[in-house]
Amino acid sequence: MRRKRRLPPAPLPQRDGIDPVRVVLPADGAWPTVLAHLVERLPVGPGVVDAMVREGRVVGADGEPVGPDTPYLPGASVWFHRDLPAEVPVPFALDVVHRDEHIVVVDKPHFIATMPRGSHVTQTALARLRTELGIPTLAAAHRLDRLTAGLLLFTVRPEERGAYQTLFRDRLVRKEYEAVAAYDPDVPLPRTVRSHIVKERGIIAAYEVPGAEPNSESRVELVEHRAGLGRYRLTPHTGRTHQLRVHMNALGLPILGDPVYPVVAGPVPPGDFRRPLQLLARVLEFTDPVTGTAHRFISGRTLAAWEAYDGWVR
Repeated sequence: MRRKRRLPPAPLPQRDGIDPVRVVLPADGAWPTVLAHLVERLPVGPGVVDAMVREGRVVGADGEPVGPDTPYLPGASVWFHRDLPAEVPVPFALDVVHRDEHIVVVDKPHFIATMPRGSHVTQTALARLRTELGIPTLAAAHRLDRLTAGLLLFTVRPEERGAYQTLFRDRLVRKEYEAVAAYDPDVPLPRTVRSHIVKERGIIAAYEVPGAEPNSESRVELVEHRAGLGRYRLTPHTGRTHQLRVHMNALGLPILGDPVYPVVAGPVPPGDFRRPLQLLARVLEFTDPVTGTAHRFISGRTLAAWEAYDGWVR
């Protein structure tokens, strides 16, 4: 197995928990200057790269600013910080459940993405925790959807991240979720749902392929029901994108607050934090690959639609 090459240290510090961008200059390049290459390469508006260089915001490996006339050096690297998008702050706390020298476990609220992506950058669990805890090396060992609340595992030391990621890859982590959906006495439970799920890049909803070899498996159990609602325990044995949401929808029990299944809803205005998806990553259980400690973490959050449906639906 080939060892992954370690990246050189960035000469710029993080900004709001976000690493600087590294650009490697192509080895076969024939541009006269670094600026000429960046103007051609970076997908930004006219004059943006010129302004970044003029203001000293692009630096080389030694941390010195790249100038307008800095000659192009094939194979060299330059660093800079992107202009971050304006984001509406997510007004919910990331509760730290456990912290030691190797890992941090947090109880994530709804509406916070795990890692920077698209329009969600600083308002993500990773960026916020790096800033709030003062751990610039913090990295996610796995992910939760932005709309899903519950337990997330982060690693502290870069050299140990692979060991924790391997736990998830090899299905050595027991994960248990809780969901609220309609109650249907005609749906026999408990049961194990297996199907072949496909999630295409650029398409919001995943879908099942009838008759194809299953690549996903979830255990669905009814914990209790009242007033037409059910509280369900969901235990995934695989980790496909949107797996639990797809499987609950396939049973005719779409999870309350789901904006994708069964129908993709229109975008909500920024800052609209009403009616969160009623899905919670409730239990995370594993044996620590570094210390050998047996961990079992339980979320302290509850699902609003079960606790007070009238308040959730308003």
